[in-house]
Amino acid sequence: MRRGFLRASLRLLAVQGAWNYERMTGVGIGYAAEPLLEDLQAEDPARHAEAAVRSAEYFNSHPYLAGLAVGALARAEYDQVPGAQITRLRTALTGPLGSLGDQFFWAGLVPAVVGGMIVGQVAGYGWWALGLGLFLYNAVRLATGHWALRTGLETGARVGHAVAESWLPRSIPQVGVAAGFLVGMALPLAMVGLLDGQPSWAVLIAAGTMLVALAAGWRFSPRVTSVRFGLAVLSLTVLLAWSWP
Repeated sequence: MRRGFLRASLRLLAVQGAWNYERMTGVGIGYAAEPLLEDLQAEDPARHAEAAVRSAEYFNSHPYLAGLAVGALARAEYDQVPGAQITRLRTALTGPLGSLGDQFFWAGLVPAVVGGMIVGQVAGYGWWALGLGLFLYNAVRLATGHWALRTGLETGARVGHAVAESWLPRSIPQVGVAAGFLVGMALPLAMVGLLDGQPSWAVLIAAGTMLVALAAGWRFSPRVTSVRFGLAVLSLTVLLAWSWP
């Protein structure tokens, strides 16, 4: 099983980059797990056939944490965990891994990196800021994927407890604070940079849009999601810019 670790890691990366990933997750998990199950084919061909079918069943979670499921489910097969229990484990991992991944990456790391790159651009570092941001993001993503697959292989059916005791849940609040700080710093800096030398009407449009957006967010929260809020702000900005005399 250890011999297939590298190939499983590379297959997970390929699946993560596949188009329309969510619909391919089950098949992708089976594809990534296949190298880890090769030794089982020699030890117990009947069990291997069942494991191969189970590994390709429906699964939807965060792509960067899918290695936890791949490793844990493969280890459970070698540990002769009953098939029904493995299926329940697969189902139980869907929600928590999706939630943790969304909070750490989409709500934390991504806005933090983007905010940092904007600050670097305004500060005059240009392509260096963009390159450093992309490097840091992908370094964290790859390191997390390696940790996820290895942790799943080492813990098997106990993967839920291992994740709960790991660095991941503790780091989510810290990454969130960093994201808020960097985005909060980037917005006014970017606004000053973009409006520098612009006519007064452009400044008024920007200021009015920000005030209306803040008021709307305060009035309708929490019914207004971040996506709807962003689209509303964008639409309002376009409307004001188009209608301004």
